[in-house]
Amino acid sequence: MSLDDLTDDVQTAYSSLDEEFSVSLDRETRNELAMLGTAFDTDDPEEIVRRAIHMLFQTTVETGNLDFHLRSAYDVTYDEYLSGMTFEEMTGADQFPQRDDERRYQF
Repeated sequence: MSLDDLTDDVQTAYSSLDEEFSVSLDRETRNELAMLGTAFDTDDPEEIVRRAIHMLFQTTVETGNLDFHLRSAYDVTYDEYLSGMTFEEMTGADQFPQRDDERRYQF
């Protein structure tokens, strides 16, 4: 897969997300959400969920876990996705022809 495939998949996933969606909660998650809502002094559990998604995303980026999964599935990193160019395109490495090591020293 490639950078174009990743961009297409992100756009498809984004468009499939509704502005609102419901999530079923188990007992442990309800308890944790209640604790966080109380600690952050908010009556809006959706605010806690938004914060949790931001935190998960930030942690995933900072630890390199996102790059690991993107490299495994799409052969690109998050930085390459943000720039819209692969590392090879940024450095110009894809502009040079491949060396033929077998014929390298032949005249």
